[in-house]
Amino acid sequence: METILKGPGKTVIISPEKPTVLIGERINPTGKKRLAEALAGGKLEIVRREAEAQVAAGADVLDVNVSIPEADEVVLLPRVLGLILETCDVPLCIDTANHTALRAALEKYKKAVPEGKPLINSVNGDETSLRNVLPLVVEFGAAVIVLAMDGKGIPPTAEKRLLAVRMVVERAEAMGISRADLIVDCLALAASADSRAGLVTLETIELVREEFGVNMTFGCSNISFGLPERGVVNQAFLALSLSKGVNCPIVDAAKVRPLILATDLLLGRDNYARRYVGAYRQRAGTPRVP
Repeated sequence: METILKGPGKTVIISPEKPTVLIGERINPTGKKRLAEALAGGKLEIVRREAEAQVAAGADVLDVNVSIPEADEVVLLPRVLGLILETCDVPLCIDTANHTALRAALEKYKKAVPEGKPLINSVNGDETSLRNVLPLVVEFGAAVIVLAMDGKGIPPTAEKRLLAVRMVVERAEAMGISRADLIVDCLALAASADSRAGLVTLETIELVREEFGVNMTFGCSNISFGLPERGVVNQAFLALSLSKGVNCPIVDAAKVRPLILATDLLLGRDNYARRYVGAYRQRAGTPRVP
């Protein structure tokens, strides 16, 4: 199953048979005081630099989140989106819980890239989310991330998360949305609070892959919350998730791309290790072999 995203200059195809697609996570003010202050003050050069740096580090898609209390997201999100579309040629993932801002951002994307196709982050099984997000997916021809949660929150078991995903998939397909345009996030909670948190997520990934065959994403950093050496835990969980079926994670590309390339190699997604060796040579400054 292929999910196709289109940016100003690049088309990205997400598929279990293809190498892992990296969705860059760093344009998000959560936990980033400098970025939050810049966004609040309308000083957006930092966003341009971050977007360029992520693409240079290997991000195939950029997640864009500008949610801060000090700014009007309906105005700020389209503005930031336009700046990034002028700067980079990759598709964008529009990350907001504000449905008015989401519409404004989708309108901006369509105007800037008439033939483009963005990714929306996200929809879940809550009725308000379904009513507000799915019609926009249809209207703008976008793809959307489906969170494995319902109106009560994140279910505690893999089976109940599967039910939440099934609800959203059925509603989406009833509206004419192709299953190929649904990317599922099975969600991760902190292993420091529940030692089975990672296992439940991995079990959910397997169940979703088996029943729906859809492409899957997630942000792995929640799993390590409250633990020392969080990067070690995140990378271990990322490798496990890739082996189960996640194929377009939301990550800091500069930190994890070598691990993802190595995992793709071991999973048979890199013929003759060309991508892995090519990336190593690039990092080491060794000329490529023609």
